[in-house]
Amino acid sequence: MKFALREYLLALGTSLALSGAAMAQDISVAVVGPMTGSEASFGQQFKNGADLAIADINAAGGVLGKKLKLEVGDDACDPKQAVSVAEKMAGAKIPFVVGHFCSSTSIPASDAYAEGNVLQITPGSTNPLFTERGLWNTFRVCGRDDQQGMVAAAYIIKNYKTKNVAIIHDKTTYGKGLADETKNAINAAGVKEKLYEAYTKGDKDFAALVSRFKKESIDFVYVGGYYAEAALILRQMREQGVNAVLMGGDALVDKQFAAIAGPLAEGSLFTFSPDPRKKVTAAATLKKFKDKGIDPDGYTLYSYAAFQIWSQAVARAQTTDAKKIAATIKSGNWDTVLGNISYTPKGDITLIDYVVYRRDKDGNYTELPAAGQ
Repeated sequence: MKFALREYLLALGTSLALSGAAMAQDISVAVVGPMTGSEASFGQQFKNGADLAIADINAAGGVLGKKLKLEVGDDACDPKQAVSVAEKMAGAKIPFVVGHFCSSTSIPASDAYAEGNVLQITPGSTNPLFTERGLWNTFRVCGRDDQQGMVAAAYIIKNYKTKNVAIIHDKTTYGKGLADETKNAINAAGVKEKLYEAYTKGDKDFAALVSRFKKESIDFVYVGGYYAEAALILRQMREQGVNAVLMGGDALVDKQFAAIAGPLAEGSLFTFSPDPRKKVTAAATLKKFKDKGIDPDGYTLYSYAAFQIWSQAVARAQTTDAKKIAATIKSGNWDTVLGNISYTPKGDITLIDYVVYRRDKDGNYTELPAAGQ
């Protein structure tokens, strides 16, 4: 019995050692975003995309003969928390991070990643400053606010040039940046907004702001901000008898906007890319999500695409060294669920494809034809 026990313990020890060695061979990568807080639905989209991407990459053999292991970081869209998470990821020698969502977190986090030799691809941070500072490690798979601001402005100029337009924002890097890009674009075309005001992210009572809309007979409200406040503003507008059309940016794509606004969401507008779920390149991946009971809405497929780009670049460069991969990504073309992606020297995608969407009474949204924009 003693001999058998000794042999069993030796075998168990060997098994554990081999298991530890196998685990040591894993390559850790990360997804970071607002897993908690008011924008947590976007964090879940990031994670859904990451989970399936890692599973698919590993099923195909991993990268460099090794499996990927996913780490998840929560920044709650808070800049200080984002920097703390970024420093931890850099300290853990993680070579690649997909994140963050809020531009106010992606921008400060990118400095920590750059210092820690971490490559960063954001699926959803649209503020131009993210890629305008000359950092070597910053990429995105989405567009920029100066691009979607121009699309929003074109809609306003065509349909509300002679009407009373209000432009408001939530003071965040994303919200103010997007509002200002839209404002600058309509101003350049000779259209002057009737009202330009700010509110605070997290506010619930917008009675004073809505009263200004009534006083100025506002016909159209452009919101630079996130879905929670935008939906509440819309509800309170209607409660006070303000029938102005409300429009926002890509942060209004989330289904939670319609959940908060209810039937009042009908007729509201937002800018986003052509629905990635309808792309031929996403068909097979879309089915996998559907089989899991997941609707890959919003930025889910953008997160998936970010991992595709990195894994393909690693295979091409035969290394996970972040700086070498950054150079490889900028010099190549990458096949993704979003289609073929290539990059500018700054780390922006070369394709500009924002469009305008309108929500119906059920909260679903439909792309407006170009002629109607």
